Amino acid sequence: MNSNRESFASRLGFILISAGCAIGLGNVWRFPFITGQYGGAAFVVIYLFFLLVFGLPILMAEFAVGRATQRSVGRAFERLEPKKTKWHLAKWPMIAGNYLLMMFYTTVCGWMLYYFYRMVVGDFENVTPAQVGAMFGETLASPAIQVGWMIATTVIGFGIVSLGLQKGVERITKWMMSSLFVIMILLAIRAVTLPGADEGLRFYLLPNFNNLVKNGIGESLFAALGQSFFTLSLGIGAMTIFGSYIKKNHSIAKEAANICALDTGVALLAGLIIIPSCFAFGLEPNAGPGLIFVTLPNVFSQMPAGRLCGAAFFLFLSFAALSTVVAVFENITTFWRDARRFDRKQVVWVNAVLIVLLSLPCALGFNLLSGFQPFGEGSCVLDLEDFLVSNTLLPLGSLLFIVFCCYKRGWGEEKFYAEVNTGKGFKIPTYKIVRFYVKWVIPVVIAIILIQGYFQKFASELYNKIFG
Repeated sequence: MNSNRESFASRLGFILISAGCAIGLGNVWRFPFITGQYGGAAFVVIYLFFLLVFGLPILMAEFAVGRATQRSVGRAFERLEPKKTKWHLAKWPMIAGNYLLMMFYTTVCGWMLYYFYRMVVGDFENVTPAQVGAMFGETLASPAIQVGWMIATTVIGFGIVSLGLQKGVERITKWMMSSLFVIMILLAIRAVTLPGADEGLRFYLLPNFNNLVKNGIGESLFAALGQSFFTLSLGIGAMTIFGSYIKKNHSIAKEAANICALDTGVALLAGLIIIPSCFAFGLEPNAGPGLIFVTLPNVFSQMPAGRLCGAAFFLFLSFAALSTVVAVFENITTFWRDARRFDRKQVVWVNAVLIVLLSLPCALGFNLLSGFQPFGEGSCVLDLEDFLVSNTLLPLGSLLFIVFCCYKRGWGEEKFYAEVNTGKGFKIPTYKIVRFYVKWVIPVVIAIILIQGYFQKFASELYNKIFG
């Protein structure tokens, strides 16, 4: 092992930064509106079950590969793979997933930063709901706003990474994550004490499984499964690098459970802020992606101290998004340092320029490139990039990790379970039924997710026309 390798100054730093990678827009943007769409508390119960039985084992696989090699995916597979196998080639689609994720994530993170600025200066005070919706449309239509805030996100993210693992990534992410939790708790207290929030709390906290029927039980189950699967940023090696920093005196199962708990806690708190607030002001919590940028500014415009609460809300969104940006940028940087032994700052600034250039199609996809509609009318570059990451590279990469860890032609399950269970804390039982489940059931589920994503996107309409 490399004794000169950078490491975290504290275990808390590892936990918060790993959680920061997992905690992002999937938690604070997607989770609340998808919960509103698919039945509230009943959906949450199913989501938590799937997170435990599918997300946690895959996270442990990534962590185990990282800790066993003390490397990112740039070198991890080649250190563990049997002779005459080609597992090391898996690093290329995985690192491609990191770049593709940042190609649209930097733009959406820029929206959060821009809306935080607009809340601070009071742009949403004394405006009508129609004006709020129009303001978001104007934001998307402006190339200068889109590109400018995307560049700001990239510079902030790589600027933090350039300072080093301890002085930059660990120190600043710990501050951001700690602030995020404080802000969320204060906003949650404010939301649940609003007049009329009681109905929202019942919808969010008391399961009514009849609500699932409204959208179709099958569709609701797949939505919960997909949310639990994608919320941890699995399958692109982003967690492998943080697994490489886990000390041998703590079991991987224990550390993975900590990350899952923090990730889930943030998602649940986000729902506790947003859903009761919507009910309190008579707005629908199932407004889709526009919930954050159209519905919630209307909530804050009507709420006492709404300007302050709105600014705090978009600040916490910005911290959540930036924590993922910083973590993925650190993974990209370490990938090239492991693979080619480049200097940190050299890698950082080359990739900063590269990410800006690669992110331009998404930033311009709502204005100058709006004529490019890859999935038909109303779609855009972001939809294409998000589909390639969420429906292809994340499940494909997760499948590769599980197969690599559990089969003889890969690392092998004996070595995998030995690594996972080394150290103090919770350990995975190694009963035959557990091994069978991880080795066979999880890969089948991942394959179904992969196929279902493509069927839903390309074949469902044709199927309905033929058989509907």
